[in-house]
Amino acid sequence: MNGFAWGAFGLNLAAAAGAALAVMLVTFLIALRKRLHRIVDVAWGLGFAAVALVPYAMPGDHGDGTTRLLVTALTVVWGLRLAVHIGRRGRGHGEDPRYAAMLAKAPGNPDLYALRKVYLLQGALVWLISLPVQAASYLTGPPGGWAWAGTALWAVGIGFEAVGDAQLARFKRDPANKGRIMDRGLWAWTRHPNYFGDFCVWWGLFLIVCTAPAVAAATLVSPVVMNLLLTRGSGKALLERHMEGRPGFAEYRARTSGFFPLPPGTVRHG
Repeated sequence: MNGFAWGAFGLNLAAAAGAALAVMLVTFLIALRKRLHRIVDVAWGLGFAAVALVPYAMPGDHGDGTTRLLVTALTVVWGLRLAVHIGRRGRGHGEDPRYAAMLAKAPGNPDLYALRKVYLLQGALVWLISLPVQAASYLTGPPGGWAWAGTALWAVGIGFEAVGDAQLARFKRDPANKGRIMDRGLWAWTRHPNYFGDFCVWWGLFLIVCTAPAVAAATLVSPVVMNLLLTRGSGKALLERHMEGRPGFAEYRARTSGFFPLPPGTVRHG
C-alpha cells in the first residue's frame, strides 16, 4: 500500500490542463503560419511530456522523488521519441489527407473548426489519458513491485513502437516496395506493432499507480480511453478503413493478427 497526496494532486490537475492547452494553442498558431495542420500530430507526444513535467513546477514537496523521476522519465522519453518520429515522417509532405478532408467539410471558418475539433480535443485527451502519470508523482512511497512491472511493460511497448516504426520506414525507403504491403519483421506478427506498443506503454504507466488501489480506480479510465482510441478510434480502425482495397491487404489481414502479436501465419480476423 502507498500513501497519496490528494490535495496536491488536485492542484496538479488544473496545472496539467493548462500545460496541455498551452502546447496545443502554440501548435495551432504554428500551424496557421505554416498552413499545415498535420503538425498537431507532433504535439501529441509533446503534450504528454509537458504534462509529465508539471509536478516539478508545483509548490511544496509532495510525493516520493524516485517514483516521480521514474514516471516523468518514462513519459518524456515516450513523448519525445514519438514527436521526433512523426516530425521526420511528415517532413516535406503536404497536409494530412485526414485533416484536408475534415477541413473541406468544415462549417464556417476551417481553422476555427480545426481548433475545436482537433487541437482542443487532443489537449483534453492528453490531460485525461495522462491521469496515471500525474497521479504517480504524488505517491508517497518508493517504487515497488507494481512500478517495476509497469516499467517492464513500458519497455516492451516502446521497443515495439521504435522497432516497428524503423522497420516500416526502411521498407518505404526502398522503391521496389512501392504499392506493397509491409508484412515483415514485427509487421508479420501484428498489423499494428506501433499501436500495440502504445497499448503496452500506457498500461505500463498505469501499473505504477496500482500500488495505491484508490488511485488506480480513479485513473483506470485513462488506459481504457487510450485502448479505445488505438483499436476503435483514430488508430487501427481508421487506418484499416484507409487500407481497404489496397492490393494484398485482404490476404495480409487474413494471415496476421489485428493487434496482439501472434506467430506469423496465424489466421486471425479483426
